[in-house]
Amino acid sequence: MSDLFTPLSFTRGPAMKNRFMLAPLTNLQSHPDGTLSDDEFHWLTFRAEGGFGLTMTCAAHVQRQGQGFPGQLGVFGDEHLPGLTRLAAAIKAAGSIAAVQLHHAGMRSPKDLIGEAPVCPSEDEETGSRALTLAEVEQLVEDFVAAAVRAEKAGFDGVEIHGAHGYIICQFLSPTLNRRTDRYGGSPENRARILHEIIAGIRARCRPDLNLGLRLSPERFDVQLAEIRDLAQALMTGGQIDYLDMSLWDVAKEPNEEAFKGKTLMSYFTELDRGNVRLGVAGKIMSAQTARQCLENGADYVLIGRAAILHHDYPQKVAADPDFTPIALPVTREHLQAEGLGPAFVDYMNTWKGFVVQPATV
Repeated sequence: MSDLFTPLSFTRGPAMKNRFMLAPLTNLQSHPDGTLSDDEFHWLTFRAEGGFGLTMTCAAHVQRQGQGFPGQLGVFGDEHLPGLTRLAAAIKAAGSIAAVQLHHAGMRSPKDLIGEAPVCPSEDEETGSRALTLAEVEQLVEDFVAAAVRAEKAGFDGVEIHGAHGYIICQFLSPTLNRRTDRYGGSPENRARILHEIIAGIRARCRPDLNLGLRLSPERFDVQLAEIRDLAQALMTGGQIDYLDMSLWDVAKEPNEEAFKGKTLMSYFTELDRGNVRLGVAGKIMSAQTARQCLENGADYVLIGRAAILHHDYPQKVAADPDFTPIALPVTREHLQAEGLGPAFVDYMNTWKGFVVQPATV
């Protein structure tokens, strides 16, 4: 038990008081202009009060046209600063590290939401996306960096770059989606160039002790495990980031690619030389036992998603009961409301099959 509640230090920024990080969770609760709503403020600060060592926002878009879903938190303009400042202060007051996840949906931006064709490293017929020009790629780097500067100004301890789940950085990393012939396409090194430039820009323009993390997907979304593993290795030994957050979908699964089967997907990352970078994993971590197993199998911390939706005080419940398992699904709307989800978030969870109790049919 003690491992989950041993503090975790980082090269930069404050230490986590335990090994529980709130996963960045889509919740559809912000205002249409990206400003923070009271519902989203309550959802996040309630988790900080519930004992999470680090409380991360949902994906917050760094460009207006990079919005990925309705009610998304924005970090692309100074109009977002008042809400972000209020949120950072409240999370930190509860004893949790405050972090913003920086995001751009790329080709996954719904056209009817952003009012124009979505963008992608290369033209994508299926989504109707157009290719970014070279100048637009350079502007995208700038806007990620500017968003980090904005988060720092708001008082956050750190930011996480969203490089997972088929969003814009993940699209650049993909050898099939990224067919560019300039310096941002071709070799794995060129396809990762945008990410390295964002990291370097944040390091150059933010304070030296800003905590900087990165989320990656190791498979699916048109990326290749070997390339993502090599990228993770380079980033960890490079030491410019403070933590790597691997979104595995299921921490116990084997890789999808036949050549890599025979051991867990997680093990391909825990066995890497991580230097001073901390490694976390996400994917179906529900019980206290599974969380402990992740640490025993080499992770430094765990990201809690669905279990944190069900229990705002998941870390405190695990501290009180080493065999804690979340409430069984489906749960009532009333349960979710009591756990700090606003109406829009409850409606969203109702779209997840088997998550919310459905009305009886006559």
